[in-house]
Amino acid sequence: MTPKDTKLVVQWYAISFIKDTEYISLTDIAKRFGDLGLIDNWLRNKNTVEFLGVWERSNNPDFNSVEFDGIMNEAGLNRFRLSVKEWKQRVNGVGVRAKTGLFGWTYAHIDIALEFASWVSPEFKYFILREFQRLKTEEAERLASGWDTKRVLAKVNYKIHTDAIKANLLTAFSIDRFVYANEADMLNIIVYGESHAEWTKKNKNIEGNQRDNGTVEQLVVMSNLETINAMLIHQKKDKKERARILYDEAQRLIKSLTENKSVKKLK
Repeated sequence: MTPKDTKLVVQWYAISFIKDTEYISLTDIAKRFGDLGLIDNWLRNKNTVEFLGVWERSNNPDFNSVEFDGIMNEAGLNRFRLSVKEWKQRVNGVGVRAKTGLFGWTYAHIDIALEFASWVSPEFKYFILREFQRLKTEEAERLASGWDTKRVLAKVNYKIHTDAIKANLLTAFSIDRFVYANEADMLNIIVYGESHAEWTKKNKNIEGNQRDNGTVEQLVVMSNLETINAMLIHQKKDKKERARILYDEAQRLIKSLTENKSVKKLK
């Protein structure tokens, strides 16, 4: 299985792209041209090794420059070979990452992926760059317009919620992360009808978690319940009583939200 990713559609061809880290699938680019061996051939190129070194020095504080000098001395010889695994082991490289096996893959940071694409096809590299820029522009516009407000609201309330648990349910002698999970899953079951683990098991191929894939109504309810639960915890209410209060409040909120036309503007 590849890392969780989205897709860049370049000339009607889908290329995996890890949005949070800006790593692009070299495997998909190579498949587009029908030859996975392109990656190995590209890594043999002395100019490629030189570029990887420049990138690592600029972006990787743990880069082993001494070992890199040895690789550069070998690059260009007919017998020279360099795998992603070897690059990582010898110089602690992070710009390219790979997994071997039947469902293996190779990803590289956008800077390096564009270098590979340019080596394979300058035209294809151009369209990858255009598509990448388009996605980044759309993302910036969504953030500027407050599109992520509902997610930020949920995160802020979650912090309030966990702080209340830490202050009132945990002692210095029993700091157990499962207390957090139990409290969170109580809310998950009320709002989504299932625990995080149950949801994850049924949705292995879906990016994100319950909250990332929740409706606006569910996120609003969750945000409110986290605040209410934090207050109930401070009031020393036992879990059974809190669950009943939270369930009743969730029902009231859902009814109110589904009847409120202005909520649709948040979607």
